[in-house]
Amino acid sequence: QVQLVESGGGLVQAGGSLRLSCAASGRTFSRYNMGWFRQAPGKEREFVAGIRWSGGSTYYADSVKGRFTISRENAKNTVYLQMNMLKPEDTAVYYCAARGGSYVSTTDKSYNYWGQGTQVTVSS
Repeated sequence: QVQLVESGGGLVQAGGSLRLSCAASGRTFSRYNMGWFRQAPGKEREFVAGIRWSGGSTYYADSVKGRFTISRENAKNTVYLQMNMLKPEDTAVYYCAARGGSYVSTTDKSYNYWGQGTQVTVSS
């Protein structure tokens, strides 16, 4: 079992930055591939970024490439999402998620554990 708690969301102006954190419970965090997803009002949840259990591979949605960076500190049971050059279209509830196995998936249904989400609002 893994419990996930996101933090770091808030209100920021366009062009600004935020860093989201996702703290995980459990001693097996380092075995999980981690993903960040987001869901805007009236839209489906979408993949944002993912990082392999080893931290050696990262993946990004085209819409955030070059602006967002995912990282993890297994010793702290934490995964981060650094978001720079934020745009109003980045406004959404952001969720972190964990899945076992050996690779990152961009499909939300393949993730076993989810956090409660944190709101990110970017004003124009």
